Amino acid sequence: PAPTDTRAGFVALIGEPNAGKSTLLNRLVGAKVSIVTHKVQTTRARIRGIAMHGASQVVFVDTPGIFRPRRRLDRSMVAAAWGGAADADIVVLLIEARRGLTDGVQAILDALRDKAGRTPVALAINKIDRVKAEDLLALSQDLNAAFPFARTFMISAERGHGTEDLLAWLAAEVPAGPWLYPEDQIADLPMRMIAAEMTREKLTLRLHEEIPYQLTVETESWQEREDGSARIDQVVYVTRPGHKGIVLGKGGETIKAVSRAAREELAEFMGRPVHLFLRVALRENWLDEAERYREMGLDFRDGD
Repeated sequence: PAPTDTRAGFVALIGEPNAGKSTLLNRLVGAKVSIVTHKVQTTRARIRGIAMHGASQVVFVDTPGIFRPRRRLDRSMVAAAWGGAADADIVVLLIEARRGLTDGVQAILDALRDKAGRTPVALAINKIDRVKAEDLLALSQDLNAAFPFARTFMISAERGHGTEDLLAWLAAEVPAGPWLYPEDQIADLPMRMIAAEMTREKLTLRLHEEIPYQLTVETESWQEREDGSARIDQVVYVTRPGHKGIVLGKGGETIKAVSRAAREELAEFMGRPVHLFLRVALRENWLDEAERYREMGLDFRDGD
């Protein structure tokens, strides 16, 4: 399409844990879940997927690490979400039909009132196949009385009901303008990068301060298997010989735990089984390579 006809924008998907955000994202973005990750230090929220609809490019941003399960969902935590969602063009609040208007949802609504400003907020009530029609109607009325939503969508992310309507609306609502990402980036290379990023995150969490910026992860190979699973081989590069032992851990327990955690997250994200194999290698000049890229004004991305 001619650039004048194109539209593109950022959409923040927010909601309580287990509201179905990953499922919805995978449904909207399609089977070719595509991701691009920004440098970790940047303030822009991480990009979780790009959906194309007609001449529109809808870029979904993560609201990083906010609505984590096992932690009390308090107002300050919800407010922190807006670090990621503040520069989105549209916000979609996803609510699970059966749980309805919980305290957590109420806290999100309070924060929205405070932070959304002129950003349109759409309501998506998910898992509608699990509640009665009259309960659904009552819930929708309660929520719309509590907040001036731009639109309300009744969906089942799992079954795909109503998701096409939601995407069509988002595609029409994002601002007119050139696409933010080239079309060919919506392929499997970004997926290799996100896989590397997930493993690196797990390593960082596990090792804490020991070797934070001294390692990088690259996805070496990616094989699609006939049974629908994927085999992913990754290498963890460390800059000093002594770091190899730290990453491996006693009897290899650290790397095993990291591999398991990364595999589980990847499998959940992709919605299918993953076989993940990690190896640790020494690359003493890795940091210099990264610096050189930065000097040229390029992002040095894991797995690129």
